[in-house]
Amino acid sequence: MDTDILGTLAVREKGLSITPTAPKPRQVLALLVVQADQMVPVGMLSEELWGGRPPRSARPTLQTYILQLRELITAALEADAADARTAKDVLLTVPGGYLLKSGGGGSDVREFERLAGLGYRAMDAADFPEAARQLRAALALWSGPPLADVHAGMHLATQVKRLEESRLCALDQRIEADLRLGRHRELLAELTVLVSRYPTHESLCGQYMLALYRSGRRGEALDAYQRLRATLVRSLGLEPSAALSKLQRSILMARPDGSPATTATATASGSGSGSAGPGSTGSGPAGTGRLAPVG
Repeated sequence: MDTDILGTLAVREKGLSITPTAPKPRQVLALLVVQADQMVPVGMLSEELWGGRPPRSARPTLQTYILQLRELITAALEADAADARTAKDVLLTVPGGYLLKSGGGGSDVREFERLAGLGYRAMDAADFPEAARQLRAALALWSGPPLADVHAGMHLATQVKRLEESRLCALDQRIEADLRLGRHRELLAELTVLVSRYPTHESLCGQYMLALYRSGRRGEALDAYQRLRATLVRSLGLEPSAALSKLQRSILMARPDGSPATTATATASGSGSGSAGPGSTGSGPAGTGRLAPVG
């Protein structure tokens, strides 16, 4: 079974789609896919579909959705006469819930995590060209927000947030690698969009300030800091971190020895706000605790 969730939901068995079109069965399948090869309790599926107030018919309705998914799986399996499995061998009823067997098929999430992990390890080894290459390949697997065409209840919403944080960690490290490679001018357009989307995100702001400074736009770099500070104070009652303030002072002084470039790493990793991800340099946005997407 091949599964894609980094964008729209697509699930294939034997190369044939088993993704239902009806919203509720799609929601059930999405949760089973996210928890593939693990038992998903009936209670969790009920909460996902109906929150804390399931209808009296919740159990038989859920069983109907499972039956609909098995009908799609059966149609895919019947296309291969050599496959002796039945739908109940793929979507199992187990004590307390259901289990979807992936059979070791492809998963865009697993591939993203593999490539991102290679990128993080390359960052640790200061191999910035390899880090940028692997992280760029990982991010290319995303075609949009995770499960973009599935209504997310309480459990899927948590998984979507986790995946989005993972993407931001990889994006943060890829930008860091590109900065280390001197690609500051190429990054400016991308960072302009990102700091607008995440106006309280210190790591992205620090990277934006550095890219502007290195592009000879010192005044705009300082303006970016002031905008971030005003937003932090107004929305969260917080001042920028010491590391970001240090970068601002370094840009103000315009030190000829390249101090702003050195300070950028401290901005990313020295705020004491946590790690970007496995093997990262600690500049991940998930650790800042200040994400506030706009729009």
